[in-house]
Amino acid sequence: MTAIERITFSKAINAGLRRALETDPKVLLMGEDIGTLGGVFRVTDGLQKDFGADRVVDTPLAESGIVGTAIGLALRGYRSVLEIQFDGFIFPAFNQITTQLAKMSYRTRGRVNLPIVIRVPYGGGIGAVEHHSESPEALFAHTAGLRVISPASPADAFVMIQQAVASPDPVLFFEPKSRYWDKGDVDLSITITPDDDGLASGAVVPMDKARVARAGTDLTLAAYGASVSTALKAAETAAADGISIEVVDLRTISPLDAQTLIDSVRKTGRCVVVHEAPVFYGAGGEIAARVTEACFFHLQAPVLRVGGFHTPYPVNKIEKDYLPNLDRVLDAVDRAMTF
Repeated sequence: MTAIERITFSKAINAGLRRALETDPKVLLMGEDIGTLGGVFRVTDGLQKDFGADRVVDTPLAESGIVGTAIGLALRGYRSVLEIQFDGFIFPAFNQITTQLAKMSYRTRGRVNLPIVIRVPYGGGIGAVEHHSESPEALFAHTAGLRVISPASPADAFVMIQQAVASPDPVLFFEPKSRYWDKGDVDLSITITPDDDGLASGAVVPMDKARVARAGTDLTLAAYGASVSTALKAAETAAADGISIEVVDLRTISPLDAQTLIDSVRKTGRCVVVHEAPVFYGAGGEIAARVTEACFFHLQAPVLRVGGFHTPYPVNKIEKDYLPNLDRVLDAVDRAMTF
C-alpha cells in the first residue's frame, strides 16, 4: 500500500528525518538553529517540538565541534544527522571529516563504524554569495571512506536520507538548495532502517545506483543534484530539433555507479557531463575519464564537461553567468553532435 503525496524537496527531507527519528531512538539531529528555528531553510521545522531538544539539538556555531561530538556519539552507538548551515561553512570541520570520520573504519579493520550523516545545503541559484553557494563535493569524493550523494528529486530525497541514516558508513548528503521548493510525488509509506534496507522487496533503488531519468539514443547527459533539472530541460528542448538525449541522474558521486553511465554512452556514442562545481578538477573529470576508458571505441565525440568556472563564487548579480544554464548545456550538446 502506498501513500503518495506531492510535496516539496525540503518537506521530503523533513519527512525522511521524521521517519528515521520515529523508527530508531538512537537517531539524533544536531546543527546550528535546527531546533526552534527549524533551520535556515526550515528543513527540520517542527522536529524539535515533536521529538524534544535532547534528540534535535541546537549546537554552538562550531562545525568542527559538531562533527567531533557526533564521532564520540557514534562510538557509543548513536546515529547522528548533522546539518551544516551552508556549504561553505563545512571547511572548519574538514579535518574532522577527512582525517577522523573517513578513516576510522579502515584504521580499525572494520571493527568500528561511524554511521554519521552530514547534510550540506549546497550550490547556487538562490542569490547568495561565496561561502553560501559553494559546491565542494569533489573534495570529499576524493577522500576514501566517505559516501557522497546528492538527490535530485523529492522522491529520492525522502528515501535517500533514510538510506543515509541507516548506512553503517559516514555519508555526505549534499542537498541542492535551489531545488528545495521543487515539488514531486513522494511515496511516504517507505521506511528504511538498518535492519530493513527495502532492497529485497524492491521498494527502493540502492543508494549508490544511478538512474536513467529520460531515455534517448543520440547523446547522454550525466548530471546530479540541481543540474539534473537543467539536463532534463535541455533534453526536452533538443527533442524539438530532433536530437534524442538520454539523461542519467548519477545520484551518488562516491561510490560512482559508472556501469549505468557506461551502458548509456555505449548506446548513444556521446556524453556531456554537467555540474555546478567548477569544471577544473571537478567530479566531471573523473566521470569523463571513466567513460572514455570504457567507451573509447563507442564514442563518436570527446566527452564534454559543463560547469562552474575556476573562480571564487561570484556576487549574486552575475551568478547566472557562472552556473551551467540551459544555453551552456545546449551549446555543449551542439558541439558534441557536430563531430
